[in-house]
Amino acid sequence: MQHRKIKFMVGAFLIVGAIAYLITTSISSTSKFFVTVDELTAGLDTYRGAGLKVKGTVVQGSITRNPDNFLDVAFQIEEKQSVLPVTYTGVTPDMFEDGREVVIEGTIGRDGVFHANTLLTSCPSKYEAEKEAGKSHPGDIPIDGKQKQPALESPKILTKKTAI
Repeated sequence: MQHRKIKFMVGAFLIVGAIAYLITTSISSTSKFFVTVDELTAGLDTYRGAGLKVKGTVVQGSITRNPDNFLDVAFQIEEKQSVLPVTYTGVTPDMFEDGREVVIEGTIGRDGVFHANTLLTSCPSKYEAEKEAGKSHPGDIPIDGKQKQPALESPKILTKKTAI
C-alpha cells in the first residue's frame, strides 16, 4: 500500500514538473520586451539576443530600398535624442513613410542594427486631428452656429392599438 502511494506521488510530481517546464520555456521563448528607442540604445548589451518590440518615429529621408530586392528596406527610427538603424525584409504597410510612428519586432544585432521581422505603422486618429484643428466631430450637428448633440429618441411607429 505504501509502495503504491510513493509511485503515485513520484508520477504526479513528474507530470506537474513537465507541465511547469513546458509553460516556462514557451513563455520565455515567445515573450518580448517592449522598449523605447532611448532605452534600447542606452542598454544595447543587455537586450542582445532577446525578442524586442520597439516604438519610434521614422527619421525623415532615412528609408532606402534595395534596388535588386524591393522587399529589403533599411531605415532609422528615433525618439528624443536617440536614433536606431533598422533593417526589414518583407512587405511594408501602405502607411509606412517618413515621420510615421512605427512599432517593430525583432532582435538587435552585434552590429547595433535592429533586425525587424515585423513592421507595424501607427495610424493617427483623423478625429483627434480634426478636433485639434477646431473642426467638429461627425456626430455634432450645427444649429444656429452652435454645436448641438442630436437627440436620439426611438421613433414612435405604433402610437395606439390598431384594429385588424
